[in-house]
Amino acid sequence: MSLPRLWNQDLDPLRMMRREMENAFRAFDQKPSFPGIGAGVPAISVAETNDAFEVTVELPGVDEKDINVSLDDNQLVISGEKKAESTKEEKDWHVEERSYGSFYRSMSLPFEPEEGAVEAHFDKGVLHLLIKKPAKAVKSTKTINIKTGAPPSPNPVSNKAAVPSKAA
Repeated sequence: MSLPRLWNQDLDPLRMMRREMENAFRAFDQKPSFPGIGAGVPAISVAETNDAFEVTVELPGVDEKDINVSLDDNQLVISGEKKAESTKEEKDWHVEERSYGSFYRSMSLPFEPEEGAVEAHFDKGVLHLLIKKPAKAVKSTKTINIKTGAPPSPNPVSNKAAVPSKAA
């Protein structure tokens, strides 16, 4: 004798909840379906060299005057606003598209840049930042000489242990 099923496969509440959770997490992995609409979060790339950090930020459709780059101690902040409007008249219909919104990115640097150590260039919708490391933050490699033979013996230390005296 088999026991009656409380729920069929499609209506099992735990299975339904799991499916909804998977769908919710899957949505985070997908790119937006309309990447040209709004400003959102611009793509950023960070590379480190021996003496600097190179930061590249993709800002298509953003004017140079609408971008703000600032440093607060070791915090690099890139923000701004995208304002784009285009009008196309083709055939007998009229299309007008608008894309606007603000964006904000920040990152902590492992050092506080010195005055004048940051260069910014904006070219064809891409912001390039070069942040020079201070002299104390630049890693230097030191070579250790290896000597042949056994290491010198440590200074002889007296092995006499102090014996506590017993008071009568």
